[in-house]
Amino acid sequence: MPRVALFVPCYIDQFYPDVAWATLEVLERHGVRAKVPEMPTCCGQPMANTGCVNEARPLAEQFVEVLGRFDHVVCPSGSCTAMVRQHYEHLLHGRTDYVALRNKTWELTEYLLDVLRIDPPRSPFPYRVGLHQSCHGLRELRLGSSSETVGPRFSKAQKLLESMQGIQLVKLTRPDECCGFGGTFAVQEEAISCRMGLDRIHDHEQAGTEVLTANDMSCLMHLDGLLRRDRRPIRVLHIAQILAGRTPN
Repeated sequence: MPRVALFVPCYIDQFYPDVAWATLEVLERHGVRAKVPEMPTCCGQPMANTGCVNEARPLAEQFVEVLGRFDHVVCPSGSCTAMVRQHYEHLLHGRTDYVALRNKTWELTEYLLDVLRIDPPRSPFPYRVGLHQSCHGLRELRLGSSSETVGPRFSKAQKLLESMQGIQLVKLTRPDECCGFGGTFAVQEEAISCRMGLDRIHDHEQAGTEVLTANDMSCLMHLDGLLRRDRRPIRVLHIAQILAGRTPN
């Protein structure tokens, strides 16, 4: 049996631990006994995005050292997965142990569909669902087709969701627009970040979204904060929570 590591991003570990538990439940439901390694849970992305390369490199080195022992690494975050697959190269410069790890690190939905090749779930979720497709997931991991590309339209998250019983996936005007979070961008450019987030929320409201979901809890954290501040009725769930059978409060 393959040795599988579940990498839990720092913001999920600190603020949304149920997303990690839900991910573990989904993996176990499909026969995967994943292990959560005992290690600091940041991939180094915040430091790298801010230009603090020297501070990010030790985290990348530790990530490779600890998680390189596993056959697969699964992460419920497109942005953290993209950091490992696309940006560790700038920190580790082609180390052979990193190259090996890069090729076996997966975002949750692609692991379920491309590695495990599961049948889409048929469990009930009778809600109007708006799918937010994060920038990292679309344009770095290709978890779905971007509006600017030519070719067949697809979305791994949508494929997993659309077969659930009673679900209605709403049609957005701008299905792949940025939510405005962007990690440290939300701190450095708060006003622009909030304006972009409110634009995304307005699109979901017009579409009749009851539950807003995504592959990235970082995007959902940003949108959920704006929703709660204005006491708007849309609820937020990570896709792992939906697949695990969670329902909105």
